[in-house]
Amino acid sequence: MPKISTIIITYNEEKNIRRCLSSIDWVYEIVVVDSGSTDDTKKIASEFTQRIFDIKWEGFGKAKDYAKDKASNQWILSVDADEVVTEGLKEEILNITKSEDSLNGYYIPRKSNFLGKWIKYGGWYPDYVLRLFKKDRAKFNHSRVHEKVEVDGEIGYLKNVLLHYTDPDFTHYLEKLNRYTSLGAEELFNKGKRANLFDVVFRPLAIFLKMYFLKKGFLDGLTGFVLAVSSAFHVFSKYVKLWHLYSVDGGQ
Repeated sequence: MPKISTIIITYNEEKNIRRCLSSIDWVYEIVVVDSGSTDDTKKIASEFTQRIFDIKWEGFGKAKDYAKDKASNQWILSVDADEVVTEGLKEEILNITKSEDSLNGYYIPRKSNFLGKWIKYGGWYPDYVLRLFKKDRAKFNHSRVHEKVEVDGEIGYLKNVLLHYTDPDFTHYLEKLNRYTSLGAEELFNKGKRANLFDVVFRPLAIFLKMYFLKKGFLDGLTGFVLAVSSAFHVFSKYVKLWHLYSVDGGQ
């Protein structure tokens, strides 16, 4: 069997981590990098691996790069704590990693569960994410949010899905939205970007129209409508926070 390291970063993921780790108990090595969990995340993780590392939180990209550096094997599978590797994806990964014709990295189609419903439209499926790659040909950028792995060389696409249990309820969504939009606004602020009326009014509207009509989000029923509105509000919140950062800083 090919030697594959799976890397995961965690923070208070006791509700998700067992489901995730159970789906990857076939890999050669599991590396968990935790940033100060106060629940049973590390206790549960220790049932699957002893390679658990504690770090000070400095952003998603740095945390995942740290996890990658701690991995012992050439092939790395990066997953989030709220994701599950399906049996079909497992077999496809094993076949790819033992092939002499394998590429340097692979995108995996991700299927997300939002408020208890598997989303098929709105641009959410298939949501291709680059998660399987060769360690010496890849690195994570250090974005504070929405980090990406950058692979040197040819990249392919897998067919079997990675399941993503993104938001079990709306309270969870709002908590994550507040955290992610603050990070996103701060990142734009640090790049010298400014928010104007167009960003606050028309960017959110464009997101809603794209997801609900152009990407046929209406076919996901009421959940599709809620998702499109929520995504628009996410964009609205990020740019309002960016505008406010300049206001507080003595700007606009």
